[in-house]
Amino acid sequence: MKIWFTSDNVDWDASRCHYAAEQMLFTLFPGEKPEYPEEPVPTTLTDERNAVIFTLHRGKTLTNMSTLLLRDGHWYNGVVRFPSEKLEEAPEAVCHTVQRAVQQSFYAAGSALLSHDLPWGSLTGVRPVKLPTKALLEGATPKQAQKELEKTYHVSPLRAELAVDCAKESVKALKSLQNDEISLYIGIPFCPSRCVYCSFVSASVEKCLPLVEPFVEALCREIEATGALLREAGRAVRTIYMGGGTPTTLSARQLDRVLTALEAHIDLSRCSEFTVEAGRPDTITEEKLAVLAGHGVGRVSVNPQSMDDQVLRRMGRPHTAETIRKTMEIVIKTADFAVNMDLISGLPGDTPEGFARSLREVVALEPQNITVHTLALKKGSRLVTDENGAPARDPFSLPSGEAVKAMLDDAWNLLRENGYAPYYLYRQKYMSGAFENVGWAKDGFAGLYNIAMMEELQTIVAVGGGGITKLVWPATGKIERFNNPKYPQEYLRDIDKICAKKAELFGVLSSLS
Repeated sequence: MKIWFTSDNVDWDASRCHYAAEQMLFTLFPGEKPEYPEEPVPTTLTDERNAVIFTLHRGKTLTNMSTLLLRDGHWYNGVVRFPSEKLEEAPEAVCHTVQRAVQQSFYAAGSALLSHDLPWGSLTGVRPVKLPTKALLEGATPKQAQKELEKTYHVSPLRAELAVDCAKESVKALKSLQNDEISLYIGIPFCPSRCVYCSFVSASVEKCLPLVEPFVEALCREIEATGALLREAGRAVRTIYMGGGTPTTLSARQLDRVLTALEAHIDLSRCSEFTVEAGRPDTITEEKLAVLAGHGVGRVSVNPQSMDDQVLRRMGRPHTAETIRKTMEIVIKTADFAVNMDLISGLPGDTPEGFARSLREVVALEPQNITVHTLALKKGSRLVTDENGAPARDPFSLPSGEAVKAMLDDAWNLLRENGYAPYYLYRQKYMSGAFENVGWAKDGFAGLYNIAMMEELQTIVAVGGGGITKLVWPATGKIERFNNPKYPQEYLRDIDKICAKKAELFGVLSSLS
């Protein structure tokens, strides 16, 4: 779709609005690609079928952002107005105001075309909870924060309520964190096999077995170096999350080695939450669970994604629903873990009735946390491209947006009835029905790491493959990122550079407050 930015009386850098326009384009019309013609807007667009024209006009009191949307030969219009005095503010504030106007006017035109509102309205970001969290911290009531989402951003009442519920947990988490605390992420980039919906860059152990032991050795080196930097910077670890990949792809001995290095080199005396993403039930054994419990791990995941054996086979998961049930018996017998279980709505071949059965089975297993994901069609997954990069030919149809909505509505009702409350959420590109992922917890079991990481409440220091270190300046919201290499081969090759870069990053930790 061709996109033009015009203005008759305002000097503005339209290139800074490209991202805002693209995010709304992807939300309204998944699969469309933006084009920015060098030539000016044609006098007539008779040769065009799809185009967007944004026009900024400053009046004496109000400034208009107008969107003309041409779709299949028909025009749709959206207009947003804001006080002209906002164009006199600091450059970054002006940029933010105009970007928001671009998104909201585009949404107004797009929703007129679609004849319905989207569940998250004009919000396009990963973290919709940030808005109500900010409102609550500034003194708004939950009802006021919800009203702002509904009125300003056209969020549906149900999603606005969900976001505000999560914002309450975010405020609670923020108040519990200390300035000298960080969270630690440990990335294990290995899985026993790859599921069809997955785009994470993780290596199959079957193909990369010789890399696992050298990876563990390099990871222990990075843990040792990171521990020294944390001590020097005067930072304490509040939460730990070991993810991947699938961490329990490692053997019990390898897990023990990593966790022993962690205890030897990092002060864990203030660590209040330690989670390991066990995830795949076919990797979980009593021996591995005993190692985790022996090192103070208090939270683990057992993630079925579905309790329908046919759906599991279509995903490329080698386990069955019965495997899940037996794994939960082992987990409960081994230690007093808090357990999270993941389900995915919108999987190939699933139905609202089938998803409801899966959810009821998971609830019956009584985990402390249940995360309900919405399928995202990611470019690197085998649902989108095959092993050669060609478009995938999925023999199983994906549920419609309406079917996914029915799945989520049923989930919300059943989870609330069984004592679960939402505590964090996030969105991704290309999600079925433009919905969201939500973490639900029983009282007292909200995951602090999940909230802090997703809402960017504190610095996250990452070690291991694919980990992203995020230095957070709470006072200003500034964030600086450093990504560890995703592929095990690159991680092993660059381990010295990784440790050196961490030392450089930690040099600015003292300025965080």
